[in-house]
Amino acid sequence: MGTAGDDIAITPVDRAIERLRAIYRGWSRDTSMAQMRSDWDAAFSGGSAPVTIEPVSAGGIDGEWLVPSDAPRHKAILYIHGGGFRIGSVASHRELAARIADASGCRLLSVNYRLAPEHRFPAALDDALIAYHYLRDQGLRPADIAFAGDSAGGNLVLAVMLAARDRGLPLPAAGALMSPWTDLTASGASYQSRAAVDPIHQRAMILALARNYLGKDGDPHDPLASPLYADLAGLPPLLVQAGDRETVRDDSTELAVRAKAAGCDVELQVWDGMIHVFQMFPEIPQAREAIASLATFLRSHLHIGHERAPQ
Repeated sequence: MGTAGDDIAITPVDRAIERLRAIYRGWSRDTSMAQMRSDWDAAFSGGSAPVTIEPVSAGGIDGEWLVPSDAPRHKAILYIHGGGFRIGSVASHRELAARIADASGCRLLSVNYRLAPEHRFPAALDDALIAYHYLRDQGLRPADIAFAGDSAGGNLVLAVMLAARDRGLPLPAAGALMSPWTDLTASGASYQSRAAVDPIHQRAMILALARNYLGKDGDPHDPLASPLYADLAGLPPLLVQAGDRETVRDDSTELAVRAKAAGCDVELQVWDGMIHVFQMFPEIPQAREAIASLATFLRSHLHIGHERAPQ
């Protein structure tokens, strides 16, 4: 009876945490960057969402289209994956991106931007900007493009918008952010208040990833590296989702405060009991709910028919 009770107590979030820990347990100081990236891709590259996958060179940036069967051809989501600017790819995020594309009923372009430490800031930002230019070169109006991203990808969603705004370029219709990493100084109170309940992302790790991205002379307060410190005025509507258990939570909550103060239309959703980018784990019921909410937001701002029910 005790064993059965213990089994019942294991939650979907617990299973997701164990998936993450199993990856990290396999790594040591001797594990190569290539092996880490390969392991991450292998751990998350599955997927069953009903989309067609079409490899593409997006202005010279390797990527892929994820296309639901009934998606309009004149609208698109640009998806920018997370991974601390160090790991992650279209493969590791294919399942998450496919579920977003399917639920949104919209074509989605996912891209492999350059990773650190081989390519430090602003290489990733430059590549994401190229991908945005590529979509516009395909004849899509900015009003028919939305951005979405998780963690470091959420950082890049904001950075691309800021860079485009500062260059006088038209902005996309909206941006959807999942656990965005907006502050490379890791100064939020949640780095302490959530340290005991976050299974992976401790402040020392976050700061190490920031140094890996910026280099020893990089400035973590640069607004294109840490969008939390940017002038956010003029950005399009934003949806920000975060988990209450993640140390990076305040990167989302403080972003929402500052964006609202700058006059932005921003919706913040903090999900009780959820971990960093919980949307990556389809076994978590709240992940499906969050993606459905995100898809509703994207469809609304891309003006995609609301008769489609999110999956």
